[in-house]
Amino acid sequence: MSARSRAARWLSGPEEWNRRRLQILFGIASGVVLAVVAGIVWSVLELLGDETDASGLGRSTELSGDAPVGALGSVEDAQPGPLADGWTGTIAVPQPASVGEAQVGTGFPRSPEGALAQLIAIDRRAIESTSVVTAQDVIDVWAATGGPTAESWSGVAAVKALLESAGLPANGSSEFAVQLEPSMGLIQASDDGSATVCVDFILTVVVGEGAPDRIAAADCQHMAWTDDRWVIASGDEATPTPSLWPGTQASYDAGYQWLEVAP
Repeated sequence: MSARSRAARWLSGPEEWNRRRLQILFGIASGVVLAVVAGIVWSVLELLGDETDASGLGRSTELSGDAPVGALGSVEDAQPGPLADGWTGTIAVPQPASVGEAQVGTGFPRSPEGALAQLIAIDRRAIESTSVVTAQDVIDVWAATGGPTAESWSGVAAVKALLESAGLPANGSSEFAVQLEPSMGLIQASDDGSATVCVDFILTVVVGEGAPDRIAAADCQHMAWTDDRWVIASGDEATPTPSLWPGTQASYDAGYQWLEVAP
């Protein structure tokens, strides 16, 4: 069976989804907090119905059974759902001034909003590339010394899991496309030269000419201002926030705000 046929079968419907995988991908291993890009891993695997053993995803996804799964949301919360009648605030996200190393947008201001915009640019370049090498190149130049590496970053693990799920090689396939649309955001903390920011994406997976499948996927990172730009900070990646379908009451209750592109 071809990679395309396998992926199309795995995208067949929610009955293929496995809640145990949610526990595996969202736990804590050896006291190290799992980086939230694993939310992207989980979301992709929920779409694909992957049966890959989590032990093949690397250290950042080797998780214990004591994970605080409830705090990270559920499959239902990440799927399209009823939209809230209320309102939440907005965050004006600046546009990149240029394209930097590893083809990642850069030139964002030294502000919490700038840190959020930089995280979006890093995630989109790494995950949308559907290339392990590209994801490794991204983190090599967009993490501070002592931060995530090509071997440890959960963004690399996300791309590997995605490709393994579809039975594809490390450089992906033209028949398999992933899109991350930043919809909502959250600025958890900020100080001069540092910020902890979160993004709630809509992740879309398309196999060949098939219909797109969508699910929410959240990422949260500590960011640091280094050499006149934002990078992922040294130390452990930030504690996860829930992957919630944008605009639902759950997304409002979690503190997410709508993202708007600044003029």
